[in-house]
Amino acid sequence: MSEKVRVRFAPSPTGPLHMGGVRTALYNYLFAKKHGGDFILRIEDTDEKRFVEGAQQYIIDSLKWCGIEPNEGAGYGGEFGPYIQSERKDIYKPYAEQLVESGHAYIAFDTPEELENMREQAKKMGLPNWQYNGITRSSMKNSLSLSKEEVEKRLAAGEPYSIRMKMPRNQDIKFEDIIRGWVTVNTNNLDDKILYKPSGMPTYHLANIVDDHTMKITHVIRGEEWLPSAPLHVLLYDAFGWDRPQFAHLPLILRPDGNGKLSKRDGDRLGFPVFPLNWTTAEGEIYSGYKESGYFPEAFINMLSLLGWNPGNNEEIFSLEEMVDKFSLERVGKSGARFDPDKTKWFNQQYLRSTDDQSLSIMVKPHITGTYSDEYIAAVCGLMKERATFIQDIVKEGDYFFTEISSYDEKTVQKKWKEDTPEIMQDLIAAFEGITDWNTANIEAIFSQYLEKNEYGFGKVGPGFRLLVTGKGMGPSMFDICAVLGKEVVLKRMREGLDKVNALKTTA
Repeated sequence: MSEKVRVRFAPSPTGPLHMGGVRTALYNYLFAKKHGGDFILRIEDTDEKRFVEGAQQYIIDSLKWCGIEPNEGAGYGGEFGPYIQSERKDIYKPYAEQLVESGHAYIAFDTPEELENMREQAKKMGLPNWQYNGITRSSMKNSLSLSKEEVEKRLAAGEPYSIRMKMPRNQDIKFEDIIRGWVTVNTNNLDDKILYKPSGMPTYHLANIVDDHTMKITHVIRGEEWLPSAPLHVLLYDAFGWDRPQFAHLPLILRPDGNGKLSKRDGDRLGFPVFPLNWTTAEGEIYSGYKESGYFPEAFINMLSLLGWNPGNNEEIFSLEEMVDKFSLERVGKSGARFDPDKTKWFNQQYLRSTDDQSLSIMVKPHITGTYSDEYIAAVCGLMKERATFIQDIVKEGDYFFTEISSYDEKTVQKKWKEDTPEIMQDLIAAFEGITDWNTANIEAIFSQYLEKNEYGFGKVGPGFRLLVTGKGMGPSMFDICAVLGKEVVLKRMREGLDKVNALKTTA
């Protein structure tokens, strides 16, 4: 590519950033980094009615947590700012007027009430999808249907007006999409979209084109939902006489059942997050985020990268640097990608297991009460991480490392605690008391000697042993657990647990 690659992620601050938006940002980021280009964040807040307080900062915080920060844009600065459209308000009107002067757009004085009446009348006549276009514009109040004098009179009187695109009739608009190939749309299927509103704000369409041109955007990588807008955007580029950027429209992310687009409303309703971070509404309602649900940002991003893109082989685990190296828009598919919440958990599990014990101990610390050494917590993490999906699972499943035993697994008590188990446990306690160097190997050796001496199978002794020390019916190696807990704690639990479990067995 001869010119420097410049891509943008341009969300609207109308609520929390959906994971589909994060994926769009990710693909833009990967493409920019792959080609040594710039990744820009632009906030498109021209829809004043849908603006949500706090949404802009949420977008910035989300990208930061995901590790895909822009190198230019809102909150980051750069030579092409401002990067928030409401702060660029004054630059758009001259462009809209230029289109009117060149005959590509026109001034429309129709009020919202008049437009609504027109739609209602059309509906009564059996025309439910009325459009403001080349056929209907002549019967509306605009600079094409009114005399020049009437238009000037209305403007002089300060009458509110919109500027609409003058969509040509029966013209094929063609453009090449990197993902979808050639796209052709006939203008008879398009209406005269508003480009500039009576409020003095541009619509998305005008602002988007002007900003992409003035910010020197080379590639527009965005969601499939913007594909219907692309023909209008192509016409606008041509009307201004500007070079078009290359387009790439990403496939939808589908619900787990494959039935329709995964929406913001699907989140907690279906039992999994759809937002990167927790989002609290103005009414105080909280929607869960991947961060607060215990996901690693790297796992979240890794999962998202494969929702629509594939590397051409069976690899699934990639660092961000590896993604940059392997990514290409040509390997992004056209069809929707089904989201799999269980697979997302699997990704988190892989990242948790590959994280070193010391790093995990730092993450676990806020989830435990009491004072424990870093070495102790790291040792617990090393034992529990193979059985955990989230950081909090280490504490939940390994609670016996941080609290006294308050309950015993009922099923193990009923099935494995036999009449002779108390006596066996007493003998095992006595055998353990003789260990001077308390470590995994020595604990296992004494245990094995005890089994051999008494000709017991593991199933006769092991379940009771685990029950007394951990309160559970399963878990990691008991010899490793005992080594971490220490001799004093293990023997104390075994002695005190005997009476408690016996009592449970008696009352059952």
